[in-house]
Amino acid sequence: MSKASSRATILLLHGEERFLVEEKARATLETWRSELVSDFGFDRLEGQGLNVARLQDSVLQAPFLDPYRVVAVTMVPAARAEGLAPALAEVPVTTRVVITIAGRLGGGNKLAKAVGAAGGSIEEMVHLKGRALTEWTTKRATDLDLTPSIAAQVVRVTPPDLTIIDSELNKLAAYKTSGHKLTTDVITELLAGGREDEIFRLTDNLLPHPTPEALNIARGLSRAGMQPTSVAWRMARHIALVMEVRARQDRGESLSEVKLEMAEHPFVVQKAFETARDADPETLEGALRAIRDYEWEVKSGQIDPELGLDVLLTRL
Repeated sequence: MSKASSRATILLLHGEERFLVEEKARATLETWRSELVSDFGFDRLEGQGLNVARLQDSVLQAPFLDPYRVVAVTMVPAARAEGLAPALAEVPVTTRVVITIAGRLGGGNKLAKAVGAAGGSIEEMVHLKGRALTEWTTKRATDLDLTPSIAAQVVRVTPPDLTIIDSELNKLAAYKTSGHKLTTDVITELLAGGREDEIFRLTDNLLPHPTPEALNIARGLSRAGMQPTSVAWRMARHIALVMEVRARQDRGESLSEVKLEMAEHPFVVQKAFETARDADPETLEGALRAIRDYEWEVKSGQIDPELGLDVLLTRL
């Protein structure tokens, strides 16, 4: 099959805004996979460590029961992307490929050229700023049945990171869905210090053992402007909250009783209550000790704060 005789279905997504890259890839894959009739037609390949032979083998396979095959290559390091270009020299019309890049590719990148030569599409996702960020947030808010004024308030107090903004909007939507009224004061309180929901996600992904998502969340918070030691402090604060809630659960206290006794916002307490059910007290205590050691090592100049945060997550 020559490249001139057919146009391959390839989508290459790259850029600085990883949230948009992943969102577009997810939506594309959902559409493509909806037409598959078996699990044989889908192949997901991790970009880290992927070689040309493995990718080419997947691309060239013929569909078995399905009308076409779908190959998803996730988060190829930008520096290694060019090495995969030869795998796309020949892409059957029966194969659809989505490739996401962890970072931005230059205009002369060999992988981008290979996708273009095969008739595929290339999309770069840039950081949203100013009006573009406001418009994106407003649309996201209205999709969640929140008002444009709430979206504007989130933009004002939240770092310009789509992952965090999306998380904050979903937190407010969940609060509204639970039957509570979203007044200006409540919104201000829920967004205060911004990112409780992200920290809870981080904590959830630390137990019982850290997941890859925990590292992604921690790095995202750091990239959004939060100091790594502040990320660690917030982790410790919430882990301590979960420990206290777990102790109250062990004493037989109900959710309503815990809400009355604790100073934190009731919605925050409710999330801690849900997390505490499956939390192991000894694991929580060990996590607090590891965070304490990390903060001391940073303050004493023994480790780099960002690299040390990555190491901390491997210790938990």
